[in-house]
Amino acid sequence: MTLEELPNKDWYSILGAEPSDSLIELKRKYQKLILLYHPDKQSADVPAGEVEARMQRFIEIDRAWKILGNEETKKEYDLQRRDDHCYSLICRCGGKYTVSQKEAEEVSLVCCDTCSLLIEILR
Repeated sequence: MTLEELPNKDWYSILGAEPSDSLIELKRKYQKLILLYHPDKQSADVPAGEVEARMQRFIEIDRAWKILGNEETKKEYDLQRRDDHCYSLICRCGGKYTVSQKEAEEVSLVCCDTCSLLIEILR
């Protein structure tokens, strides 16, 4: 899955979570749902159509966790969900400096997402 596909779904609602939830809270919600929809946990008397729907739900829950359970992909997803523009610059280490337009007005230093280098925003 590419990052361009991330904002097409609301991964928070799939987990029944909010963007302000901590990683621990997201994990708790993920674990609760994944146990509920896991194919091995389904009863044998469920109709075939419902089995397929539950399997799709299981896959969506797993994808949501893969995106929101990783700090880098969660940050990228959150930035893409925002309506305001965001700016990014590639660091010499290969990482990225990313800041939204609103954040750019409030902060003056931005950290690289992979190393300890900083850049200063001049207004």
